[in-house]
Amino acid sequence: MLVKISQEVQEALKNNIPVVALESTIISHGMPYPKNVETALNVEKIIREQGAVPATIGIIEGVPVVGMSEEEIELFGKKQGILKASRRDLPVIMSKGLWGATTVATTMIFAQYAGIEVFVTGGIGGVHKEAQQTFDISADLQELANTNVTVVCAGAKAILDLPLTLEYLETFGVPVLGYKSKNLGAFYSSDSSLPLDYEMDSEEEIAKAIYYKRKLNLKGGILVSNPIPKEYEIPNEEINVYINKAIEDAKKEGIKGKDTTPFLLKHIKEHTEGRSLEANIKLVYNNALVGAKIAKEYAKLK
Repeated sequence: MLVKISQEVQEALKNNIPVVALESTIISHGMPYPKNVETALNVEKIIREQGAVPATIGIIEGVPVVGMSEEEIELFGKKQGILKASRRDLPVIMSKGLWGATTVATTMIFAQYAGIEVFVTGGIGGVHKEAQQTFDISADLQELANTNVTVVCAGAKAILDLPLTLEYLETFGVPVLGYKSKNLGAFYSSDSSLPLDYEMDSEEEIAKAIYYKRKLNLKGGILVSNPIPKEYEIPNEEINVYINKAIEDAKKEGIKGKDTTPFLLKHIKEHTEGRSLEANIKLVYNNALVGAKIAKEYAKLK
């Protein structure tokens, strides 16, 4: 079996019941056990309450699973040493029968494979600060340019160079839509002060944009920026102090490549005494709610 798609997800797709894809990096690399499992199951619950079917995606013993069971999510949350799987890692992880946690990029790959349009995450990767020297650009952006999945997030991760991330997305023709917001969300903060071309006032409006992009056979994804609710945000001026300190420490310790983001997020969590983790959880819950509503509206148009 190349990819295992759960019976529930298969039935939902066959009967045009909305399905929402979810990543597994947040379970294996984003939070400690048991908070990771509790959060993953709560996200699934939020999606179900909206009348949609959640499809958490991960790789278990070399087999990508679209629609992990509660038991599989529990195993994922407890297991040590799960690899962070981006596009380049998939052939090796699968051939060696390893466990892999799907990033934004690989979740998009398997969502498209299964026929799922909407995917909910926390924040996307992007262009890292000083990328002009390091060329450190997340594979998420190329996936958005090439893979036909709509990604609902709280903007790009605040540790990134957000203006360059937006420029990159524009260059590759990825529509970035602000859900009830004129500006890009900044993950922990609701407003990056970077204006977007399109503010969308409803889930129905977003679903229509997806519909026409697919009807025109315009390759690639759509990015929906759904800012963290203001009551849970950490203001830019406060979080940026912690981000800048984390980046300095990463340089001192020689942290590079795919180790950069986990290092920075862990550093920020420790220095905000857990507030950043709580903000992360709240923004994911909010994205799940909006993503499920978009999936429902899109199902009506198909």
